[in-house]
Amino acid sequence: MIVLHSTVSLLLTGLYLFVVAYLIKGWAALKRSKLNDAPLATSVTILIAARNEAERIHLTIEDILAQDYPKHLTEIIIVDDHSTDDTANIIRSFADRGVQLLQLNEDKPLNSYKKKAIAEAIAHSNGELMVCTDADCRMDSKWLSTIVAYYEINEPVMISSPVTYFEETSLFERLQTLEFSYLIGIGAAFIGNGRASTCNGANFAYRKDVFYEVGGFKGIDDLASGDDELLLQKVAEVYPHRIGFLKNRDAVVYTHAKHTLKEFLQQRRRWASKSTRYKDKKVVALAVCIWLFNLSLLMNACLGFFNINYLILFLIQFLLKYLIELAFLLPITSFFKRSGLVSLLIILGPIHILYFVYVGLLGNTRRYAWKGRVVR
Repeated sequence: MIVLHSTVSLLLTGLYLFVVAYLIKGWAALKRSKLNDAPLATSVTILIAARNEAERIHLTIEDILAQDYPKHLTEIIIVDDHSTDDTANIIRSFADRGVQLLQLNEDKPLNSYKKKAIAEAIAHSNGELMVCTDADCRMDSKWLSTIVAYYEINEPVMISSPVTYFEETSLFERLQTLEFSYLIGIGAAFIGNGRASTCNGANFAYRKDVFYEVGGFKGIDDLASGDDELLLQKVAEVYPHRIGFLKNRDAVVYTHAKHTLKEFLQQRRRWASKSTRYKDKKVVALAVCIWLFNLSLLMNACLGFFNINYLILFLIQFLLKYLIELAFLLPITSFFKRSGLVSLLIILGPIHILYFVYVGLLGNTRRYAWKGRVVR
Protein backbone atom coordinates (compact mmCIF):
# COMPACT_ATOMS: atom_id res chain seq x y z
CA MET A 1 0.00 0.00 0.00
CA ILE A 2 2.77 2.45 0.86
CA VAL A 3 4.37 1.86 -2.56
CA LEU A 4 1.15 2.75 -4.37
CA HIS A 5 0.57 5.72 -2.10
CA SER A 6 4.12 6.96 -2.66
CA THR A 7 3.83 6.52 -6.42
CA VAL A 8 0.63 8.58 -6.56
CA SER A 9 2.12 11.26 -4.31
CA LEU A 10 5.24 11.55 -6.44
CA LEU A 11 3.21 11.67 -9.66
CA LEU A 12 1.13 14.53 -8.24
CA THR A 13 4.35 16.24 -7.15
CA GLY A 14 5.79 15.87 -10.64
CA LEU A 15 2.64 17.35 -12.14
CA TYR A 16 2.81 20.31 -9.76
CA LEU A 17 6.45 20.94 -10.65
CA PHE A 18 5.56 20.82 -14.34
CA VAL A 19 2.69 23.31 -13.87
CA VAL A 20 4.82 25.81 -11.92
CA ALA A 21 7.63 25.45 -14.49
CA TYR A 22 5.02 26.28 -17.14
CA LEU A 23 4.06 29.35 -15.11
CA ILE A 24 7.71 30.42 -14.80
CA LYS A 25 7.97 30.22 -18.58
CA GLY A 26 4.79 32.26 -19.00
CA TRP A 27 5.90 35.06 -16.68
CA ALA A 28 9.29 35.24 -18.45
CA ALA A 29 7.52 35.44 -21.82
CA LEU A 30 5.81 38.67 -20.75
CA LYS A 31 8.16 41.44 -21.78
CA ARG A 32 8.21 44.76 -19.96
CA SER A 33 5.85 46.92 -21.97
CA LYS A 34 7.71 49.60 -23.93
CA LEU A 35 5.46 52.60 -24.28
CA ASN A 36 6.17 55.63 -26.44
CA ASP A 37 5.30 59.28 -25.87
CA ALA A 38 2.81 59.55 -28.72
CA PRO A 39 -0.39 61.50 -27.92
CA LEU A 40 -3.18 59.26 -26.63
CA ALA A 41 -6.66 59.52 -28.12
CA THR A 42 -8.84 56.73 -26.67
CA SER A 43 -11.99 57.68 -24.78
CA VAL A 44 -12.02 55.87 -21.45
CA THR A 45 -14.68 55.10 -18.86
CA ILE A 46 -13.45 54.21 -15.38
CA LEU A 47 -15.94 51.90 -13.66
CA ILE A 48 -16.28 51.20 -9.95
CA ALA A 49 -18.96 49.17 -8.17
CA ALA A 50 -19.03 50.28 -4.52
CA ARG A 51 -20.82 48.96 -1.46
CA ASN A 52 -20.16 50.30 2.03
CA GLU A 53 -16.78 51.82 1.13
CA ALA A 54 -17.12 55.12 3.02
CA GLU A 55 -13.82 54.63 4.84
CA ARG A 56 -11.56 54.74 1.78
CA ILE A 57 -13.46 55.57 -1.40
CA HIS A 58 -12.50 59.26 -1.27
CA LEU A 59 -8.84 58.26 -1.57
CA THR A 60 -9.57 56.13 -4.65
CA ILE A 61 -11.52 58.96 -6.29
CA GLU A 62 -8.76 61.47 -5.56
CA ASP A 63 -6.19 59.13 -7.16
CA ILE A 64 -8.37 58.77 -10.25
CA LEU A 65 -8.89 62.52 -10.53
CA ALA A 66 -5.12 63.01 -10.26
CA GLN A 67 -4.40 60.90 -13.35
CA ASP A 68 -2.27 62.55 -16.04
CA TYR A 69 -4.60 61.27 -18.80
CA PRO A 70 -6.52 63.99 -20.71
CA LYS A 71 -9.64 64.92 -18.77
CA HIS A 72 -11.76 65.37 -21.91
CA LEU A 73 -11.14 61.69 -22.74
CA THR A 74 -11.93 60.43 -19.23
CA GLU A 75 -15.32 59.49 -17.82
CA ILE A 76 -15.75 58.27 -14.22
CA ILE A 77 -18.84 56.27 -13.26
CA ILE A 78 -19.28 54.85 -9.77
CA VAL A 79 -22.26 52.65 -8.98
CA ASP A 80 -23.47 52.56 -5.38
CA ASP A 81 -24.70 49.05 -4.63
CA HIS A 82 -27.27 49.66 -1.90
CA SER A 83 -24.72 50.99 0.60
CA THR A 84 -25.90 51.39 4.17
CA ASP A 85 -23.16 53.85 5.08
CA ASP A 86 -22.17 57.26 3.64
CA THR A 87 -20.67 55.90 0.40
CA ALA A 88 -23.24 57.50 -1.93
CA ASN A 89 -22.91 60.93 -0.33
CA ILE A 90 -19.12 60.81 -0.59
CA ILE A 91 -19.34 59.95 -4.29
CA ARG A 92 -21.91 62.69 -4.79
CA SER A 93 -19.57 65.25 -3.26
CA PHE A 94 -17.26 64.82 -6.27
CA ALA A 95 -19.99 65.55 -8.82
CA ASP A 96 -18.59 69.00 -9.61
CA ARG A 97 -15.32 67.32 -10.60
CA GLY A 98 -16.96 65.04 -13.15
CA VAL A 99 -17.63 61.93 -11.05
CA GLN A 100 -20.97 60.33 -11.98
CA LEU A 101 -23.01 58.45 -9.39
CA LEU A 102 -25.42 55.68 -10.32
CA GLN A 103 -27.43 53.93 -7.62
CA LEU A 104 -28.80 50.41 -7.88
CA ASN A 105 -32.42 50.19 -6.85
CA GLU A 106 -33.26 46.51 -7.11
CA ASP A 107 -36.48 45.50 -5.41
CA LYS A 108 -35.86 41.77 -5.95
CA PRO A 109 -32.87 39.92 -4.47
CA LEU A 110 -29.98 39.23 -6.85
CA ASN A 111 -27.06 36.90 -6.46
CA SER A 112 -24.85 39.02 -8.67
CA TYR A 113 -25.13 42.63 -7.54
CA LYS A 114 -21.62 43.56 -8.65
CA LYS A 115 -22.15 42.30 -12.19
CA LYS A 116 -25.45 44.19 -12.29
CA ALA A 117 -23.67 47.35 -11.12
CA ILE A 118 -20.93 47.04 -13.75
CA ALA A 119 -23.44 46.29 -16.50
CA GLU A 120 -25.46 49.39 -15.54
CA ALA A 121 -22.33 51.52 -15.61
CA ILE A 122 -21.35 50.20 -19.05
CA ALA A 123 -24.86 50.89 -20.35
CA HIS A 124 -24.49 54.54 -19.28
CA SER A 125 -20.90 54.89 -20.48
CA ASN A 126 -19.56 56.80 -23.48
CA GLY A 127 -16.00 55.49 -23.52
CA GLU A 128 -14.43 53.06 -25.97
CA LEU A 129 -12.31 51.37 -23.30
CA MET A 130 -13.84 50.29 -19.99
CA VAL A 131 -11.30 50.39 -17.14
CA CYS A 132 -12.47 48.67 -13.95
CA THR A 133 -11.07 49.01 -10.47
CA ASP A 134 -12.36 48.69 -6.90
CA ALA A 135 -13.49 51.33 -4.43
CA ASP A 136 -10.66 50.66 -1.98
CA CYS A 137 -7.76 50.77 -4.45
CA ARG A 138 -4.91 53.24 -4.90
CA MET A 139 -2.92 54.01 -8.03
CA ASP A 140 -0.15 56.30 -9.23
CA SER A 141 -0.83 59.22 -11.57
CA LYS A 142 0.39 57.37 -14.69
CA TRP A 143 -1.88 54.36 -14.13
CA LEU A 144 -4.50 55.25 -16.74
CA SER A 145 -2.17 56.64 -19.38
CA THR A 146 -0.02 53.50 -19.11
CA ILE A 147 -3.03 51.26 -19.70
CA VAL A 148 -4.23 53.33 -22.67
CA ALA A 149 -0.75 53.51 -24.22
CA TYR A 150 -0.50 49.72 -24.03
CA TYR A 151 -3.98 49.47 -25.56
CA GLU A 152 -3.17 51.75 -28.47
CA ILE A 153 0.22 50.17 -29.23
CA ASN A 154 -0.71 46.48 -28.90
CA GLU A 155 -4.43 46.61 -29.79
CA PRO A 156 -5.68 43.99 -27.31
CA VAL A 157 -9.41 43.68 -26.70
CA MET A 158 -8.87 43.01 -22.99
CA ILE A 159 -6.08 43.94 -20.58
CA SER A 160 -5.27 42.39 -17.22
CA SER A 161 -2.97 44.59 -15.15
CA PRO A 162 -1.03 43.98 -11.92
CA VAL A 163 -2.50 44.29 -8.43
CA THR A 164 -0.68 44.01 -5.11
CA TYR A 165 -1.26 44.60 -1.42
CA PHE A 166 0.48 47.37 0.49
CA GLU A 167 0.57 49.10 3.88
CA GLU A 168 0.67 45.78 5.75
CA THR A 169 0.63 46.06 9.52
CA SER A 170 1.24 42.43 10.55
CA LEU A 171 2.95 39.20 9.58
CA PHE A 172 -0.46 37.81 8.61
CA GLU A 173 -0.96 40.60 6.09
CA ARG A 174 2.55 40.24 4.66
CA LEU A 175 1.92 36.52 4.17
CA GLN A 176 -1.22 37.43 2.27
CA THR A 177 0.77 39.78 0.04
CA LEU A 178 3.16 36.98 -0.85
CA GLU A 179 0.33 34.56 -1.55
CA PHE A 180 -1.54 37.20 -3.57
CA SER A 181 1.60 37.82 -5.65
CA TYR A 182 1.53 34.11 -6.48
CA LEU A 183 -2.09 34.39 -7.66
CA ILE A 184 -1.44 37.49 -9.76
CA GLY A 185 1.59 35.73 -11.22
CA ILE A 186 -0.53 32.74 -12.21
CA GLY A 187 -2.96 34.92 -14.16
CA ALA A 188 -0.13 36.81 -15.84
CA ALA A 189 1.77 33.62 -16.68
CA PHE A 190 -1.22 31.97 -18.31
CA ILE A 191 -1.62 35.05 -20.51
CA GLY A 192 2.11 34.95 -21.25
CA ASN A 193 1.66 31.37 -22.42
CA GLY A 194 -1.22 32.40 -24.68
CA ARG A 195 -3.91 30.77 -22.53
CA ALA A 196 -5.77 33.52 -20.65
CA SER A 197 -7.64 32.01 -17.69
CA THR A 198 -7.47 34.21 -14.60
CA CYS A 199 -7.17 37.90 -13.73
CA ASN A 200 -8.19 40.37 -11.03
CA GLY A 201 -11.08 42.80 -11.40
CA ALA A 202 -9.30 45.51 -9.39
CA ASN A 203 -7.25 46.33 -12.50
CA PHE A 204 -9.05 45.15 -15.59
CA ALA A 205 -9.86 46.82 -18.91
CA TYR A 206 -11.76 45.83 -22.03
CA ARG A 207 -13.41 47.28 -25.10
CA LYS A 208 -17.05 48.18 -24.63
CA ASP A 209 -18.08 46.68 -27.95
CA VAL A 210 -16.39 43.38 -27.08
CA PHE A 211 -18.26 43.24 -23.77
CA TYR A 212 -21.54 43.34 -25.70
CA GLU A 213 -20.24 41.07 -28.46
CA VAL A 214 -19.76 38.21 -25.99
CA GLY A 215 -23.12 38.87 -24.32
CA GLY A 216 -21.77 40.69 -21.29
CA PHE A 217 -22.38 38.72 -18.10
CA LYS A 218 -25.12 36.59 -19.60
CA GLY A 219 -24.61 32.96 -18.59
CA ILE A 220 -22.39 33.83 -15.62
CA ASP A 221 -24.72 36.17 -13.76
CA ASP A 222 -25.97 33.50 -11.38
CA LEU A 223 -22.70 33.65 -9.42
CA ALA A 224 -21.91 36.55 -7.12
CA SER A 225 -18.26 36.51 -8.16
CA GLY A 226 -16.68 36.20 -11.59
CA ASP A 227 -17.10 39.67 -13.08
CA ASP A 228 -13.42 39.41 -14.01
CA GLU A 229 -12.22 35.83 -14.63
CA LEU A 230 -15.42 34.41 -16.10
CA LEU A 231 -15.80 37.43 -18.40
CA LEU A 232 -12.15 37.06 -19.44
CA GLN A 233 -12.78 33.43 -20.34
CA LYS A 234 -15.81 34.36 -22.46
CA VAL A 235 -13.69 36.86 -24.36
CA ALA A 236 -10.79 34.38 -24.66
CA GLU A 237 -13.07 32.01 -26.57
CA VAL A 238 -13.62 34.67 -29.25
CA TYR A 239 -10.27 36.49 -29.10
CA PRO A 240 -7.77 33.92 -27.72
CA HIS A 241 -4.68 35.88 -28.78
CA ARG A 242 -5.82 39.42 -28.08
CA ILE A 243 -5.77 39.45 -24.29
CA GLY A 244 -2.74 41.09 -22.74
CA PHE A 245 -1.09 41.42 -19.36
CA LEU A 246 0.42 44.85 -18.76
CA LYS A 247 3.79 44.15 -17.17
CA ASN A 248 4.58 47.73 -16.19
CA ARG A 249 5.03 49.11 -12.66
CA ASP A 250 3.21 52.34 -13.55
CA ALA A 251 0.07 50.26 -14.12
CA VAL A 252 0.05 48.63 -10.67
CA VAL A 253 -3.04 49.05 -8.49
CA TYR A 254 -2.62 48.81 -4.72
CA THR A 255 -5.13 47.46 -2.25
CA HIS A 256 -5.13 46.04 1.27
CA ALA A 257 -4.88 42.55 2.68
CA LYS A 258 -7.63 41.28 4.96
CA HIS A 259 -7.17 42.11 8.63
CA THR A 260 -8.69 38.91 10.05
CA LEU A 261 -8.57 35.21 9.23
CA LYS A 262 -12.36 35.13 8.85
CA GLU A 263 -12.33 37.90 6.24
CA PHE A 264 -9.48 36.22 4.40
CA LEU A 265 -11.19 32.83 4.21
CA GLN A 266 -14.47 34.38 3.08
CA GLN A 267 -12.62 36.18 0.28
CA ARG A 268 -10.78 33.07 -0.86
CA ARG A 269 -13.97 30.98 -0.77
CA ARG A 270 -15.60 33.62 -2.96
CA TRP A 271 -12.76 33.37 -5.43
CA ALA A 272 -12.83 29.56 -5.37
CA SER A 273 -16.60 29.49 -5.95
CA LYS A 274 -16.21 30.39 -9.63
CA SER A 275 -13.56 27.78 -10.47
CA THR A 276 -16.01 25.07 -11.52
CA ARG A 277 -17.47 27.50 -14.10
CA TYR A 278 -14.21 28.01 -15.96
CA LYS A 279 -14.63 27.63 -19.71
CA ASP A 280 -11.31 25.83 -20.11
CA LYS A 281 -11.88 22.46 -18.48
CA LYS A 282 -8.18 21.64 -18.78
CA VAL A 283 -7.52 24.46 -16.33
CA VAL A 284 -10.21 23.04 -14.02
CA ALA A 285 -8.57 19.61 -14.25
CA LEU A 286 -5.19 21.15 -13.40
CA ALA A 287 -6.70 22.95 -10.41
CA VAL A 288 -8.14 19.67 -9.16
CA CYS A 289 -4.75 17.96 -9.54
CA ILE A 290 -3.05 20.77 -7.61
CA TRP A 291 -5.67 20.40 -4.89
CA LEU A 292 -4.96 16.67 -4.79
CA PHE A 293 -1.24 17.39 -4.57
CA ASN A 294 -1.82 19.60 -1.52
CA LEU A 295 -4.13 16.95 -0.05
CA SER A 296 -1.37 14.37 -0.49
CA LEU A 297 1.05 16.67 1.34
CA LEU A 298 -1.39 17.01 4.22
CA MET A 299 -2.05 13.28 4.37
CA ASN A 300 1.64 12.39 4.28
CA ALA A 301 2.39 14.90 7.04
CA CYS A 302 -0.30 13.34 9.23
CA LEU A 303 0.72 9.75 8.41
CA GLY A 304 4.32 10.70 9.17
CA PHE A 305 3.46 10.63 12.87
CA PHE A 306 2.89 6.89 12.54
CA ASN A 307 5.39 5.86 9.86
CA ILE A 308 8.74 7.50 9.13
CA ASN A 309 8.47 6.66 5.42
CA TYR A 310 5.47 8.94 5.02
CA LEU A 311 7.34 11.73 6.80
CA ILE A 312 10.28 11.35 4.42
CA LEU A 313 7.87 11.43 1.49
CA PHE A 314 6.28 14.61 2.84
CA LEU A 315 9.66 16.29 3.31
CA ILE A 316 10.68 15.46 -0.28
CA GLN A 317 7.40 16.83 -1.63
CA PHE A 318 7.60 19.95 0.51
CA LEU A 319 11.22 20.69 -0.45
CA LEU A 320 10.47 20.38 -4.16
CA LYS A 321 7.36 22.52 -3.75
CA TYR A 322 9.34 25.17 -1.87
CA LEU A 323 12.14 25.35 -4.44
CA ILE A 324 9.90 25.62 -7.52
CA GLU A 325 7.67 28.21 -5.86
CA LEU A 326 10.73 30.20 -4.83
CA ALA A 327 11.88 30.23 -8.47
CA PHE A 328 8.43 31.42 -9.54
CA LEU A 329 7.99 34.09 -6.88
CA LEU A 330 11.41 35.72 -7.05
CA PRO A 331 10.87 37.53 -10.37
CA ILE A 332 7.26 38.41 -9.47
CA THR A 333 8.11 39.96 -6.10
CA SER A 334 11.03 41.71 -7.80
CA PHE A 335 8.58 43.25 -10.28
CA PHE A 336 6.53 44.59 -7.37
CA LYS A 337 9.75 45.72 -5.61
CA ARG A 338 8.93 43.40 -2.70
CA SER A 339 11.67 40.77 -3.07
CA GLY A 340 12.07 40.55 0.70
CA LEU A 341 8.70 38.84 0.97
CA VAL A 342 10.08 35.56 -0.41
CA SER A 343 11.82 34.98 2.91
CA LEU A 344 8.33 34.30 4.28
CA LEU A 345 7.75 31.42 1.88
CA ILE A 346 9.08 28.90 4.41
CA ILE A 347 6.31 30.05 6.79
CA LEU A 348 3.62 30.38 4.13
CA GLY A 349 4.27 26.93 2.66
CA PRO A 350 2.77 24.75 5.41
CA ILE A 351 -0.08 27.22 6.03
CA HIS A 352 -0.86 27.32 2.32
CA ILE A 353 -1.30 23.55 2.22
CA LEU A 354 -3.95 23.62 4.95
CA TYR A 355 -5.85 26.61 3.60
CA PHE A 356 -5.72 25.40 -0.02
CA VAL A 357 -7.35 22.09 0.90
CA TYR A 358 -9.93 23.84 3.11
CA VAL A 359 -10.91 26.48 0.57
CA GLY A 360 -11.00 23.98 -2.27
CA LEU A 361 -13.61 21.98 -0.36
CA LEU A 362 -15.80 24.76 1.02
CA GLY A 363 -15.50 27.24 -1.83
CA ASN A 364 -17.75 25.08 -3.97
CA THR A 365 -20.07 23.55 -1.39
CA ARG A 366 -21.34 26.36 0.84
CA ARG A 367 -22.68 29.87 0.70
CA TYR A 368 -20.45 32.63 1.99
CA ALA A 369 -20.77 36.18 3.30
CA TRP A 370 -19.75 39.08 1.04
CA LYS A 371 -20.38 42.77 1.67
CA GLY A 372 -22.98 42.00 4.29
CA ARG A 373 -24.88 39.51 2.12
CA VAL A 374 -24.95 35.73 2.01
CA VAL A 375 -24.38 34.62 -1.58
CA ARG A 376 -23.07 31.70 -3.62
